[in-house]
Amino acid sequence: MKHFDDAALRLTVNVRLTTTLLAALGAIMAIPQSASAQTAFTLPAPPFELPMLPSPSGNWTVMVGIGGEYTPDFVGSKNGKLMPIPIFSIRRAGSIDQFRGPRDSASIALLDVGNFRAGPAFKYVTSRKADKYAELTGLGDVKAAYELGGFVEYYPVDWLRLRSELRQGMGGHTGTVADISADVIVPLIQRLTISAGPRFTWKSTNATAPYFGVDAAQALASGLPTYNAKGGAHSVGFGSQVSYRINPQWEVHAYVEYEKLLGDAADSPLVKLRGSSNQTTVGIGASYSFDFRIR
Repeated sequence: MKHFDDAALRLTVNVRLTTTLLAALGAIMAIPQSASAQTAFTLPAPPFELPMLPSPSGNWTVMVGIGGEYTPDFVGSKNGKLMPIPIFSIRRAGSIDQFRGPRDSASIALLDVGNFRAGPAFKYVTSRKADKYAELTGLGDVKAAYELGGFVEYYPVDWLRLRSELRQGMGGHTGTVADISADVIVPLIQRLTISAGPRFTWKSTNATAPYFGVDAAQALASGLPTYNAKGGAHSVGFGSQVSYRINPQWEVHAYVEYEKLLGDAADSPLVKLRGSSNQTTVGIGASYSFDFRIR
């Protein structure tokens, strides 16, 4: 009976999340199509400019959207859940067509020169509640984390994007996270593009231990052996995405991302005894782009 109740609860949550996703997507689609045909709004010039960076004055393109993905319940889990995912990025208007990978953090390309972009990046990591999943019993909660940092992106040729992010965590973890990815971008037919490439993630000890370590008190409460998780190579993987540009403003996409946990994350008793080192995420999304101007 308990398994039936858990399944029913999970189905109810998934239905509610799906309804929320569709409602949010509908709200985005309600934006008039003419909004991106001209500058949507103009902001005043900033009171000062940062040294070594180009002036922010001029036209900028914003990409906003919503997606939904079926992803592991928590990192290292062998079960999955459906959850909404926001999409956000800003770049100079008129630069090369923007490609966004499903693992990209929210970012602003303050430096956008030719085939090179760089700027701040932000990622929100949801909290991990021990009472939501039987596998986490006795391990305690991990608060939500906010990862702030920057990204660098380069196109050596127009069909290959290289991207690296470095972020510092606050809240649920206080460690450092580095993501590296490469995507081969191939237009199949007009407006339809497929992309794919490898991924690699490195995490420091402070970014690894809260999720994969087991201290003495947690071992006693959970029945798992104690484990001192250290940082290092966290995962390696591969991702693929299919995107269709409806018009210059709207784009829809679907993707699959796979990662294999490595090192102390893969060796954690939580993963070895109750979870899986194989992590797969499947998602869909839609984004809308519009321009604004800074004086």
